[in-house]
Amino acid sequence: MAHGTSGLTLQQLRYFIEVAAEGSISAAADVLYVAQPTMSAAMKDLESRVGRALLVRSARGVSLTDDGAEFLGYARQVVEQVTLLEQRYLGRPPSRRLLGVSTQHYSFAVDAFVRMVKASAAAQYEFALRETRTWDIIEDVRTLRSEVGILYRNDFNRKVIDKLLRDAGLAFHTLFLAEPHIFVARSNPLAARERASLADLEGLPRLTFDQGANNSFYFAEEILSTLSASQEIRVSDRATIFNLMIGLGGYTISTGIVSGELDPEIAAIPLDVDERIEIGWIGHAAIPLTEQAGRYLEEVRAVVAGFGVEVLG
Repeated sequence: MAHGTSGLTLQQLRYFIEVAAEGSISAAADVLYVAQPTMSAAMKDLESRVGRALLVRSARGVSLTDDGAEFLGYARQVVEQVTLLEQRYLGRPPSRRLLGVSTQHYSFAVDAFVRMVKASAAAQYEFALRETRTWDIIEDVRTLRSEVGILYRNDFNRKVIDKLLRDAGLAFHTLFLAEPHIFVARSNPLAARERASLADLEGLPRLTFDQGANNSFYFAEEILSTLSASQEIRVSDRATIFNLMIGLGGYTISTGIVSGELDPEIAAIPLDVDERIEIGWIGHAAIPLTEQAGRYLEEVRAVVAGFGVEVLG
């Protein structure tokens, strides 16, 4: 495809961001009050100018090519910077704040999200927080459905996770190292213990987060996923896992950072195993973060530091 001679316009970038968000040229046209043929022509012209296919068109709508996902990251950067310029020098009102985060089931990620939203001075915002499966977090960030993903690595899953991230053009940035803990209900006899051992867990229901079709040990959210448990229950959300800790005396293994405000019924007890959980955020390797994503990660660091955990990045 030959490169166009004239430059890109801000309007095209704004159109493209909306098309990517809606997954449909006609829906984006409706949102922006533009005729569909105009929007369609603008997208074709944009692809012609950059000399690459950015969109895959199908009967269901449009999705981004790999080039399109990368282009979207840069387009968001440019539009955000122009908006900041307009606010500062032309007295424009602050724009709608946008951010998508996909994360494994961590209360610190929710705590940080709450703090970010409360601190946001924007009159209008559209934030998305998805607690989801490991595979979907990587996919969300790869396709820029989310700008930031939060997940863990350890010696067991590192090679598999790193290869997936590399293939997706993503990078892992360490936030902190956590000592493994068990989460149990405060009513559980183990809640009174200073530490727990693997032997203490025998005979208790092990609670794990379901990973769907990708239920490989490497995608498990819990370390030691290969150890056998005589009783195991898979769940899909954090409220359910906490209810089963309280109702059935079950346990799950996690970071030890549990929000007293959000989860007052749950205790975290250090687990005697020679392991470390490395928690980090993932993002596109080639695309700088937007200001809002940077703010969210600052809040994550602040929440974690508040638990006395050393923040590494």
